[in-house]
This record gives sequence, structure tokens and C-alpha cells, in this order.
Amino acid sequence: MATSKFLTLAEIAELVGGQVRGDATTNISGVGTLTSARQGDITWIVHKRYAAQLEQSRASAVLVPTDFGPTALPAVLCKDMERAVIGVLGAFAPPVPGPATGVAPTARVAPSAVLGNGVAVGEHVIVEADARIGDNTVLHAGVFIGPEAAVGCDCRLWNNVVVRERCEIGNRVIIHPNSVIGADGYGYEFYEGRHHRVPHVGRVTIGDDVEIGACSTVDRSKVGSTIIGSGTKIDNLVQVAHNVKVGENCLLCAQVGVAGSTTLGDGVVLGGQAGTRDNIVLHAGVMVAACSCVGQDVPAGIKVMGMPAVDSRRFLRESASMRRLPDLVSQLRDLASRVQELETAANDKP
Repeated sequence: MATSKFLTLAEIAELVGGQVRGDATTNISGVGTLTSARQGDITWIVHKRYAAQLEQSRASAVLVPTDFGPTALPAVLCKDMERAVIGVLGAFAPPVPGPATGVAPTARVAPSAVLGNGVAVGEHVIVEADARIGDNTVLHAGVFIGPEAAVGCDCRLWNNVVVRERCEIGNRVIIHPNSVIGADGYGYEFYEGRHHRVPHVGRVTIGDDVEIGACSTVDRSKVGSTIIGSGTKIDNLVQVAHNVKVGENCLLCAQVGVAGSTTLGDGVVLGGQAGTRDNIVLHAGVMVAACSCVGQDVPAGIKVMGMPAVDSRRFLRESASMRRLPDLVSQLRDLASRVQELETAANDKP
């Protein structure tokens, strides 16, 4: 990832809180992996087992942990490698594309809508009556903001995002393309020989610093609010159903499905393709393994996996036992044969 921007290794060390080892005047213009880095790039290495790859790298410098041994390249010794990598990626990231401040010619903003300072409204955006958009928020092309919806400050809503009527979004929220906030919940009652739609008159409330991936949906509540807590990060293709309450700083990975009226405590992690049934509680710190199905309440701090999901230690023990079944079946057959032989021999005695 090369850019037109240059930083010296000394400047990078200051940026990431590290210490230079080698030529501090080395100019860096981008970031790359050990195998993709080019001359002028800085790379990183976390474990000594990758040292051989470092020797083959064309990078000009490397980020390494403070206890890493000698390197052929100039290095920045880092106490926190993850934060250091984030820092250099941010320093060399190209500008994020988007509409200019103001309202694009093809956009339609209702007269009663309120736009804050520095708002950018892209082509073909629609902002309906009495909607409110906070300062410095960016609405990319094709975004729809429904009547009386509210979007906070410093948000970025990518192409074709839909925020339906009366939904509320906090500050510094990022929503990626084609996601829908506030579609009606999936609720029907069967009588008189057919399914009757249940009205959903609530809303969605999203806290600050939330990020929602592409093509994800958060349904409005029957009454009250479907809630996404501050700091929560939602991956692509995730379904959050009506009246769900997601706590703060949760992680919902790709293709997760959270059924209606489920509550997730703070810090809950749902692995890819995990699902929950409706009306259960996953208390704070629960971790659900990928492809698991949770059918009952889970106490705080527990790791679960499987279908139906159980405590991870129990699941692993049961899985190990299952792998032994073919051998056990063979042993049982052998025992049954021996018992039959003994019984036959006993019956043959005079």
C-alpha cells in the first residue's frame, strides 16, 4: 500500500510509541506484508518463526516486538504490535472517497429536515420530512433517510443504506452499503386460514461508535426499540430481529442471526453463522463459536459451541468421545462374539 506520503522511521516510531533500531532517517511511503512489501514499505512481524520470511522481504523497515532479536532491516521496537500496525495503516491510508460538503444536485432534502454543519449529501440521496442529520456526517449516493429519523455527528452511511422512519443513530456510526435499519420485524399470527401481519410501530436505536457491515439488517421493534449498544461491531450479512437488545462492545460476525426479543449482554461475541432462538438472554462476556445454535439462556462469561450449543468443554469432550465410536463399536462386536462363543460352549457340556 504505497502513497505519495513519506514518513521517516523516527516519525513512525513516535506515532506508534516505539523505539528505532537502525537508520532513523529511512523514508517510508507505504505498508505491506512480509511477502507483498516493496522498497519504501514498512512491514511487520509478530513471532520469531517468521524471521526467515523477513530475510526474503523487500521492505525497507519492519515493526517488531520489543524482545525480537536482530533484524537485517531497520526496525521499530513496539510494545503493542496490534496498535502499532493500526497506527501505520492509518498513517498511510488513502483518503476515503465521498461526496463534497453540501447537497448534490440530484439529492432531495425535505424542507423540514435539519442538516448540521459540514454535512455531505451525495447524488440521489433522499432525506425525508423532519429528519435530522448531525454535523460532519456523510451520506453517500443513494442513501434514504426516512421521516423523523435522526443520524448523529461524524457518521458515514455508504451507498444505498436505508434508515427507516423514526430510527435513531448515534455519533461516529459507520454503516456499509445496502444495509437496512428499521425494516418491519418478521411477525405474523395465523388465524382464519392465513398469516396475518403484526404491525411493528417501534424503532431502532443505535448507540455511538457502532459499525454495521454491508447487507446487514436491524429490524424495528413491535413497540419500543430494537437496541444496538455503543461500540458494537456488526459484520456483513447479519440479521438482528425485532425487539433485540444488543449490549455495548459486542461482536457479531458474518451471517449471524439473532432472533426476536433476545438480549445480548455487554461484550458478547457471536462467531460466523451462529444463531440464537427468540426470547433468551446471553449474559455479559458470553462467546458463541461459529455455526452454533443457542437455544437457552447462557450465564455470564461462558463459552458455548455446538448445535444445540453447550459449554465448550463439554462439547469438546463429547466430540472426542464421538470420534472414538468406530473403535468402540468394533470392540462391542468382538465382545458380543466372544460372549456368544462362551454361551455356545457352555450349552454343549453334558
